[in-house]
Amino acid sequence: MWSDTARCSSNVLEALTILAGYLIGSIDVGGLTARRHGVDIYATGSGNPGASNISRTLGHRQGAVVLVADVLKGIAAAAIGELVGGSELVGFAAGAMAVVGHSFPVWHRFRGGKGVSTAGGMLLWTIPGLGLALAVIWGAIVAVTRMSSLGSLTIATLAVPGVAIWALHAWSAAIMAAVSLLVVARHRTNIERMFHGGEQTL
Repeated sequence: MWSDTARCSSNVLEALTILAGYLIGSIDVGGLTARRHGVDIYATGSGNPGASNISRTLGHRQGAVVLVADVLKGIAAAAIGELVGGSELVGFAAGAMAVVGHSFPVWHRFRGGKGVSTAGGMLLWTIPGLGLALAVIWGAIVAVTRMSSLGSLTIATLAVPGVAIWALHAWSAAIMAAVSLLVVARHRTNIERMFHGGEQTL
């Protein structure tokens, strides 16, 4: 009886941390930053509230602020999941829900970004070495090509085998695969532009 009650309480706590991950991810940093400068980022440039569109619209300094904030959302969600939920797997689940929240924020009619920075934050907490390596790869690709989308798609692809190798739980890799599929799906228009040679650069 006591063990059943404890298990039920643990399940409720895990569910709450995962919900918290979604709500943290839903914080629309890009939209709020643009609004503070009198800009509706959803009607400007690519219409995306991510760091790349903020950089093109408001400058690289504001883009960097949004980038860091979006990464911190992933770190915070994964940290809460792992520390409160009690395992790496819950950390991945809460971090993944932060990516979902960033892409489909409840505070902004489910119109959000593409989730790359927040997914990177999730990895920086759960598997720091992998997260840092992917950040370096992203930076190198963007420095050479000036295409944030190409760097994002590359690291989204590499993240799955990386998590499969270094994660403690097999399900963590499955969660990462779902996150990567979401990131790729959110980049579908970028992929189309790349094929036609018309992708935007920083």
